[in-house]
Amino acid sequence: MIKRLIFSAVFFCVFGYALAAVYNVKDYGAKGDGKQIDSPYINDAIEAAVKNGGGTVFLPAGTYLSYSVRMKSNITLHLDAGCVLLAAYPEEANGYDIAEDNEHNKFQDFGHSHWRNSLIWGIGLENIAIVGQGRIDGRGLTREESRLPGVGNKAVSFKLCKNVIIKDIQMVNCGHFALLATGVDNMTLNNVWVDTNRDGFDIDCCRNVRISDCSVNSPWDDAIVLKSSYALGFFRDTENITITNCFVSGYDKGSVIDGTFERYEPQAPDQGYVTGRIKLGTESSGGFRNITISNCVFERCRGLALETVDGGLLEDIVIDNITMRDIVNAPIFLRLGSRMRSPKGTAIGKMRRITISNVNVYNADSRYSCIISGIPDQCIEDVSFNNIRILYKGGGTKKDAQLDPPENENLYPEPWMFGTIPASGFFIRHVRNIELNNVQISFQNPDFRPSLWLKNAQGVRLFNYRAKIEAGVKPYTLKDGVEGFKMEMSDISE
Repeated sequence: MIKRLIFSAVFFCVFGYALAAVYNVKDYGAKGDGKQIDSPYINDAIEAAVKNGGGTVFLPAGTYLSYSVRMKSNITLHLDAGCVLLAAYPEEANGYDIAEDNEHNKFQDFGHSHWRNSLIWGIGLENIAIVGQGRIDGRGLTREESRLPGVGNKAVSFKLCKNVIIKDIQMVNCGHFALLATGVDNMTLNNVWVDTNRDGFDIDCCRNVRISDCSVNSPWDDAIVLKSSYALGFFRDTENITITNCFVSGYDKGSVIDGTFERYEPQAPDQGYVTGRIKLGTESSGGFRNITISNCVFERCRGLALETVDGGLLEDIVIDNITMRDIVNAPIFLRLGSRMRSPKGTAIGKMRRITISNVNVYNADSRYSCIISGIPDQCIEDVSFNNIRILYKGGGTKKDAQLDPPENENLYPEPWMFGTIPASGFFIRHVRNIELNNVQISFQNPDFRPSLWLKNAQGVRLFNYRAKIEAGVKPYTLKDGVEGFKMEMSDISE
C-alpha cells in the first residue's frame, strides 16, 4: 500500500493529474508476458477502482494479451511507455464479448451497429480516458464485419458516453475501426497515432468533439470520418466538431508508424485506390452541423469528401488551410444523393453553407477533377471556394470531354460513381449559388477537356479563376439549366 501511494504521488508530479488512487493491473494478477490472457485481471482492477469511486488503472511496460476490456465511469486507463495491449486471437472457449442485438442493423453496416465486440468498450459512461505512451495493437481483431460469436472487430468503441479523452497513445492493426464513437458528447482526441487496416476514427452521432494533432494512416479505409447513422434507433446530428493539425494518409499499413512510408500496396477493397482521407458521410441519416477542419495534411490518399445521401442535413461547414499530395481521386468531392438508407418516410437531405479556403493540391488524379453534384430534385447550395491551387496529372482526352456522367442518385457516394469526368477542373451539377474565388488549375501533362462543366446550375460565379486550356479546347461547357453564370477577371487560356 505504501508503494502504491508513493507511486500515486510520483504519477501526480510527472503527469499533472489530480492525486487519486492508482490500480496497477499486476496487483490483480495480470502478467504482461504476452502469453497469459490478462483481460480478466485488467477488468478486476477496473472493478476495484469503481468500488472506490474511480481512479487510474495502470498498465506498466509489458505485453498484455487480452480480450474485451470493459470500461466504467470515472476510470482512466493508463498505458505506460513500453506497454502493449495486444488483442488476442479468439479461441473456441474464449473470445471477445458478443455483439449485442440491434434491431436497426439494416440502416448501416454491421460494424457500426455494435459496440461490445471490441478490445475496449463502454456504454452509457461518463468521465473516462485512455492515455499514456503505450500502444493498442489489434492483431487478433478482424477487419471484416464478422457476426461470429467471440470475434472482435474494433479496438475501441463507446456508445452514449460523455466526457471522453483519448490522448498520446499509439494504435495499430485495429480491425474494422480503431475508434467507433456513437452518441458521444464532449470528446477529445489528442496526439493519437493510428496505423491500421480499416477505418481510423469513426465519429458517429457525436457532439462537441475535438480532434487535434493526430496522425492516421489507413490505406484501406477512411482515416478520420464523421458519420450520422441510425444505429442508436433515432436521428442524432454530428455537430460542433473541430479537426485540426492532423495528418491523414494511405501509405502501406504499418509503414507510417515505423517511419518507412512504403507505397507497394496500391489498392483498397472497394474499387481500388488507397483511401486514408477525411470524410463526412457515408452514413448520413442524421445531419452534420457546425464543423471546422483546419491545418491538415493529406498524403497518398483520396481527397476531401463531404457526403449526405441518407436524408441528413449537411450545413455550416468551414474548411481551411489544407495541403494535399499524391491524391488518387477527386481532390474535393461534394455529393448530395438519395441512397436513403434510413427509416421509411425520411426526406432527402440538404447540403448548404460550406466554405472551403486555402487548399493546395499537388499531383492529383485527373480522371475525376473536383466534383460538386446534387441530384435533379435537390441542389447543393451556398458553397464558396477561396484560394484553391490544384496541380493535376492531366491526360484527359477530347473523347472524355464529350461524356455526360450518369446521375446514379441511389449509389454509394464515391467519385468513381460518375466514371471519368468531362471537365479537367470542376464538374458542377445541380447546384445553386456557388462561388470560386482565386482558383488556379494546372497540369503535369496536356488535358483536352474544358476546365468547367456545368448543368442545372444557378448563380455560379468565378472571380480570378485561372486554368490552362489546350489549343482548340473550349474553356467551359454549359449544359441545360445554367443561369446566372458569371466570370470576372479570369483567365482560361492556352
